Amino acid sequence: MTLWRLEWARLIRTRRLLALFGAYLFFGLTGPFSARYLSDILSQISTPGVEIKLPDPVAADGIAQFISNASQIGLLVVVLVAASALALDARREMAIFLRTRVSGTHAIVLPAYTATTVVAATSLLAGALAAWYETAVLIGNLPVLRLLLGIGLGFLHLAFVVAVVAFVANLVRGVLATAGVTLVVLILMSLLANFGSLGRWLPSALSSAMAALVRDTEPGVFLPAAIVAVLATVALLFGAIWLGGRREV
Repeated sequence: MTLWRLEWARLIRTRRLLALFGAYLFFGLTGPFSARYLSDILSQISTPGVEIKLPDPVAADGIAQFISNASQIGLLVVVLVAASALALDARREMAIFLRTRVSGTHAIVLPAYTATTVVAATSLLAGALAAWYETAVLIGNLPVLRLLLGIGLGFLHLAFVVAVVAFVANLVRGVLATAGVTLVVLILMSLLANFGSLGRWLPSALSSAMAALVRDTEPGVFLPAAIVAVLATVALLFGAIWLGGRREV
């Protein structure tokens, strides 16, 4: 069995694939529903005599609710799944077995990175399609081209996130350490996005691109972040392979 097939088998047999698809599909189905009926729900649980009046939802609200949850809980699941796949040296026996049978670290890192990224992107697509359908049924139609562009930018963000995990996995040891450091990096990046125009250049801006684009934000706003995400992803993968090749098991 090649390492490519091994990574796909791991994702399926360890139910990581189910965890990713389940998270994004859940938020894709419940996001538009909560956007449509949030006012009614709040009215039912509010103090008697207190009337809560919210603006009527628009179609963009359905996607915004989906992205709000997917960019937090969904991204957390992606980081955990990626860490379990890429923190190779957390399993010493497996690391020794693989390293003594491949020509270089790239033969280990790239299959794990690719398989995880493809499954994460496919899960995001499934969730976005579910949110799209629910929004069309409950609230209204969405701008198709803008939504598709937002999904594509979401793919790019996930590719960057998994690349961060790959790099961190070759700096520290252990699944939890890899996931923890990666989350700290992503949180710091989100905080830095609040400082002036810097946020336009950070890949974290791509996580909300789908919701912003269906609200008529100009696509060009996300071009700097997209360029940085591509360059950073390539650099992080090269760094992960280089660090992995220098590490002693």
